[in-house]
Amino acid sequence: MKFNCCVLVGLLTTCCLIHLADQAIAGEFNTVLDIGDPAPEWNELPSTDGKKSSLTQWSDSKVVVLAFTCNSCPYAIDAEERLIALTKDYAERSVSVIAVNVNTIEEDAMPAMKEKAKEKQFPFAYLYDESQQIARDYGAKYTPQFFVLDADRKIAYMGAMDDSPDGRNVTQPHLRNAIDEVLAGKPVTVSETVPVGCRIRMERQRRSRRER
Repeated sequence: MKFNCCVLVGLLTTCCLIHLADQAIAGEFNTVLDIGDPAPEWNELPSTDGKKSSLTQWSDSKVVVLAFTCNSCPYAIDAEERLIALTKDYAERSVSVIAVNVNTIEEDAMPAMKEKAKEKQFPFAYLYDESQQIARDYGAKYTPQFFVLDADRKIAYMGAMDDSPDGRNVTQPHLRNAIDEVLAGKPVTVSETVPVGCRIRMERQRRSRRER
């Protein structure tokens, strides 16, 4: 009996240590990545322009902005014009903006994405990951949610675009501030914020609800 109790205590201790280790490597609001972590790579994701995209494609850019977005979320829609403006404003400063959608409902599927990209004349790549793996790799749970990757492709910022979900009363342009500081070779002052938006429709979550 004593032996069994000791084994149980040992197992519980090990589980706690593993849990604490998992927490230590995650950010304040991101359960997967922390600031300074290498950016997870992606390969051969289809784009609305008919091409395939990989992170290495932007190897010459000093900064890469990865935006998790979609067609259907009102928060993502509200961010579209600001993201278009940001892309244009930094186009000559070696900053590449990449949008990615992982939702699998019809209004977020590739045909609808192509219509949206054409209608809005997106100046950035708009990728689709039906497997949703890129969202899992980045710990992305909302649309819109943003990641700034520095020249070494490490996470320099993650979270919201700014402090105004609808863009009407922006006082803290978090994403722009982070880009400017990375370009200037400075540490990012505010490196992580709470993402505000619609929950990404993860397939696993939908199956879980059906099984309850």
